[in-house]
Amino acid sequence: MSPLLQGILTVVIGVGGCIGYFWSSNLVLDKVLFPPRGPNAGQNINRANAIRPWLFLLPAMAALGLYLVYPVFGSFWRSLFNRAGTDFVGAGNYAALMGDREFRGALFNNFLWVLFVPAASTFLGLLVAQLTDRLKWGNIAKSLIFMPMAISFVGASLIWKFVYAVDPEIGIINAIRDTFGMAPVDPLQVDFWNNFFLMVILVWVQTGFAMVILSAALRGIPEETIEAAIIDGASPVQIFFRIKIPQIMGTIVVVWTTITILVLKVFDIVYAMTGGNFGTQILPSYMMEYMFRDDGRATAVAFVIMIIVLPVMVWNIVQAKREVH
Repeated sequence: MSPLLQGILTVVIGVGGCIGYFWSSNLVLDKVLFPPRGPNAGQNINRANAIRPWLFLLPAMAALGLYLVYPVFGSFWRSLFNRAGTDFVGAGNYAALMGDREFRGALFNNFLWVLFVPAASTFLGLLVAQLTDRLKWGNIAKSLIFMPMAISFVGASLIWKFVYAVDPEIGIINAIRDTFGMAPVDPLQVDFWNNFFLMVILVWVQTGFAMVILSAALRGIPEETIEAAIIDGASPVQIFFRIKIPQIMGTIVVVWTTITILVLKVFDIVYAMTGGNFGTQILPSYMMEYMFRDDGRATAVAFVIMIIVLPVMVWNIVQAKREVH
């Protein structure tokens, strides 16, 4: 069967199945289980209305249970065995991780990514959102800055490989060095700093996301507060930091934590640029490496990543709810 026909059949069967499920479940609920007639008609209608939302939620809950909850518990159980799944090693895989210098290096690099990327992306997004709102051609500037969001991480990495190229005729960094008579250098092999050269790629991609969200938040600030500050003699800088920032702090935190969750899961950039070599290893690339070794710690790394992401995700949900209410 051709991929095109498979895709069409998947859409038809999926959409048709959903329509059939909701139609038949409502039919059974209203006509068979709780018919709206007879002496108990009112009570039956109330019961049907109480059950109906669960009929709509059931497919989603089943899918989440099958593809999210079950794999989490299954992964944890799998992490307690060796690679072949034949020998129970308990916390042996986790102990091996803690004693592995490469794992500790990957954890440290992840810590650097979490510190730098969300902070830089949120700051630049906020700065661009504030500045472009004052320009007539601000929408054009926003479109250009948001454009990298349409590029995959691998595509963005390939673009920046040209920026970091050793050849001065291609790489911008070495072109600048060549102008001052300095020898060319491969930025991706400069120990420690090469991690930041990789982070710049993600900052370049995520600044547009932060800009769009924060720009909407800035426009939602009541004009009365800004006008009152101007009457009181506040400067533009004071208005920005003392009036605007406190009113959108909830949105800033949500953007910050959203990017943090993405950073903790990023893999494509490191894999496409360095493959985790030259001291740029992070937890996802470390996990990928051990998937092909005679070792059972890859699943343990996946569970460690989930444990690290979980508190940030919960915090993000709490902040988003506070922003709504």
